[in-house]
Amino acid sequence: MTAYLLGIDLGTSSVKVLLVDETGKVTGTGSAGYPILHPQTGMAEQDPQDWQAAVGIAVRQAVEAGEAGVIRAIGLSSQMHGSLLLNSQEQLLAPAVIWPDQRSAPQVEEITRLIGAERLIEITGSPLATGFQAATLRWFQQEQPDLWERVEKILLPKDYLRGWLTGEWAAEPSDGSGSLLLDVHTRQWSKTILEALHIDSNRLPPIQASTALAGRLRAEVAADLSLQPGTPVVAGSADQAASLLGVGATGSQTLLVNLSTGGQLVLPIRNVDIDRRGRMHTFCSALEPGEERAAWYKLGATLAAGQSLRWLRERVFGLEGDDAYTRMTGWAEGTPAGARGLVFLPYLTGERTPLMDPQARGLFLGLTLQHGRAELVRALMEGVTFSLYEAYQVIIESGERPQRIILAGGGAHSRLWRQMVADVFALPVQHLQLTEGSALGAAILAGAGIGLFEATGASQEWARYGPPIEPDLRAHAIYMEILEIFRSAYRQHVLDFHRLDELSAG
Repeated sequence: MTAYLLGIDLGTSSVKVLLVDETGKVTGTGSAGYPILHPQTGMAEQDPQDWQAAVGIAVRQAVEAGEAGVIRAIGLSSQMHGSLLLNSQEQLLAPAVIWPDQRSAPQVEEITRLIGAERLIEITGSPLATGFQAATLRWFQQEQPDLWERVEKILLPKDYLRGWLTGEWAAEPSDGSGSLLLDVHTRQWSKTILEALHIDSNRLPPIQASTALAGRLRAEVAADLSLQPGTPVVAGSADQAASLLGVGATGSQTLLVNLSTGGQLVLPIRNVDIDRRGRMHTFCSALEPGEERAAWYKLGATLAAGQSLRWLRERVFGLEGDDAYTRMTGWAEGTPAGARGLVFLPYLTGERTPLMDPQARGLFLGLTLQHGRAELVRALMEGVTFSLYEAYQVIIESGERPQRIILAGGGAHSRLWRQMVADVFALPVQHLQLTEGSALGAAILAGAGIGLFEATGASQEWARYGPPIEPDLRAHAIYMEILEIFRSAYRQHVLDFHRLDELSAG
């Protein structure tokens, strides 16, 4: 009898579910959205009951659309960094504080100073940022001490979801490393950091492997999801770690570039390799250390990738309709590389890798009367690609030399953007045909967790790509000249950006 697996990915704005068979064939899909709550400026929260309702809708959609058969196991992935606090009765004390939350900026500075920037990066593999669990917990300690005194369990989003499904509490290294409470070398909670922040280790769940059986589906939840009670649920992983499995990127020869709301570069690595300057994150992957296993990955991020294009569509062009982005990229296709002398800095919400500057701002440089909507779109897409390339340079500095790019996310649907990435990076590009890479990775972890297959083998066999796009070296040469202007524009205006940010805040 064919075995079926369920992969659930709890994203920032929606949950996506895949039902697949043991060969990786997708037989059912489901999705459902939920809002981000902003109770005050700079805050970002979600109601976990919204997650549960959305999971119910999406799982039922996938099961009803899929082929009949027994679902052998469930795998999970989710958005990283968020915080959920439970009391002694396992009740939520506050809404989930998720990764875009900005409230903890003072705590980021305090923790970095308290532990020491170099020491913090050495232990965790990453600089601390707002929205990361370590900073959020410090905010609760200082701003809501009465609530903090009642905290008995501290969970990440995926681990809360698994607890709801199974009644069991656990964590695993890939998501744990994104909290900045975990030692990226030992793959366990860091005693040094917990002691410095006065966090009782008993409040954190025990660490298990991503493929470990972390519980079985509770009867009352199973009935709501139209699933069988007792179905095994594996520990799962962070969404970026799951996406590496879902796209078949299990070695450092393959660079995953994700073009979604934000943009990410993700490179699997076999050993802990940390950027001591704090420009890039090194996190644990969903694979356990071992020969030929990429048990860690490097992560660089630009904050406003597809979000920049959405800003141009909504705020500038006022375009509506399902074909809006297709029309916009169609305009840009008629414009040569370099957008006829127009350069865009995509720092509409600050920037991460490599600038780590929350006060960076967007900029169109070189506007003339001859520029129109086509050049605006082309320059914006090029600016986002340059920003990703800047993160790539940090990877190159570390000695890694990827041989190909797998492009994922909504931007991967654009033929123009695929060619642009190939030309800027001077590497061949293939795009992922299945957009739900993290959910597919979660399904792979489910199968590996019950012994159906080995995770890396299934990852490489299951991934499906479009035809490769080769770089145009003439376009690459043009882009490298423009890149110097792109870099100079930030250097020349960084103080202006910071001053404007302070003026707008005042």
